[in-house]
Amino acid sequence: MRIVIQRVSEASVTIDQQIAGQIGNGLLVLLGIEEADDQNDIDWLVKKIINLRIFPDGNGVMNTSLTDVDGEVLLISQFTLHASTKKGNRPSYIRAAKPPVAIPLYESFIKTLESNLGKKIATGSFGADMKVALINDGPVTICIDSKNKE
Repeated sequence: MRIVIQRVSEASVTIDQQIAGQIGNGLLVLLGIEEADDQNDIDWLVKKIINLRIFPDGNGVMNTSLTDVDGEVLLISQFTLHASTKKGNRPSYIRAAKPPVAIPLYESFIKTLESNLGKKIATGSFGADMKVALINDGPVTICIDSKNKE
């Protein structure tokens, strides 16, 4: 699994001209799922998301976590995070999981994140054409791949 985390002061996702999810201060998390992923990847990434100390403390130093600031999460599925651009100019998405594998993992990611965070999160809709709007705070953007834990 790959995630791109953006610290935001606000973010929203619109589907068919309707806001499907929105948050204030917190994290926008883009999630890419591949065929080899499982619950271990979810558990590891959820702990990272919740515990990353990327919010400013009283001295303006990035030293507090999502839970410390009672932040919110907007989770968006994004298969393009597994794009391969090594050959030619048209990206290949062969590593991205197909819906029968990806949807249950996406749903498990939501449940695991909500359980560990202790509150509901906002989401898009798997496979939908989504318009994501955000104000990146900092800017702070971090990429994490669960296959590169070391």
